[in-house]
Amino acid sequence: MAHIIVVGNEKGGAGKSTVSMHIATALARMGHKTSVLDLDLRQKTIGRYLENRTSFLAKQGVDLPSPEYHELPEIDKSTLKPGENVYDHRLSAAVATLEPDSDFILIDCPGSHTRLSQVAHSLADTLVTPLNDSFIDFDLLAHIDSDGENIQGPSVYSEMVWSARQLRAQAGLKPIDWVVMRNRLGAQRMVNKEKMERAVDALAKRIGFRVAPGFNERVIFRELFPRGLTLLDLKDVGVQKLNISNVAARQELRDMMKSLHLPGVDVNF
Repeated sequence: MAHIIVVGNEKGGAGKSTVSMHIATALARMGHKTSVLDLDLRQKTIGRYLENRTSFLAKQGVDLPSPEYHELPEIDKSTLKPGENVYDHRLSAAVATLEPDSDFILIDCPGSHTRLSQVAHSLADTLVTPLNDSFIDFDLLAHIDSDGENIQGPSVYSEMVWSARQLRAQAGLKPIDWVVMRNRLGAQRMVNKEKMERAVDALAKRIGFRVAPGFNERVIFRELFPRGLTLLDLKDVGVQKLNISNVAARQELRDMMKSLHLPGVDVNF
């Protein structure tokens, strides 16, 4: 059975698609057959990212290991029983088709609450939640007092993950390994950054997730998207010498991949 990685957060701009693309491509480059589903049916950012990759590599005449992108299949609504949801069937049909021939299935969720996203979370073996270093983003996980110190209770996204965990438990599936990734960090050590670190660590103990390192805020990620490339591809497309920022970003990717503890993955780049 494929290991299912879900990248989810109900707020846009946290870097979900960038994280998804780097995880999926890193796995493919390490020899793991990786399939990708994009549940943002309107914007399809990771779908566009992978289309850009296919087009750019074809123009360059370069063949690089890549994850395989798959659209959700259409479902004949007339085949549904009363009360059944067409989106449930589209996602379950996609996963059922991909599981026998994939090592990993990565599902990139939209930055909003949708039925598809809710179902995907219940399928997750590993859930990755990129989180901007901001109490605005933190508010999706938990409510906190005005000083940014005392957690008052879980918020909407944490409650959704809790529901997904209950569904998995009822089905006799193993628990979700939930990883919250502090992402798009600023380079400077500021008071807000320290408060966020304490708040995330405290919440991790309270509601049961692991904290992992993400990416710092870097221009390189905006430059990679139009070509469909990741940090691991640069030398293969002619970049002879990586600058200090790119080398640091590769190390962040290496640390991120190691922190996920994915089965059968030996991070070797």
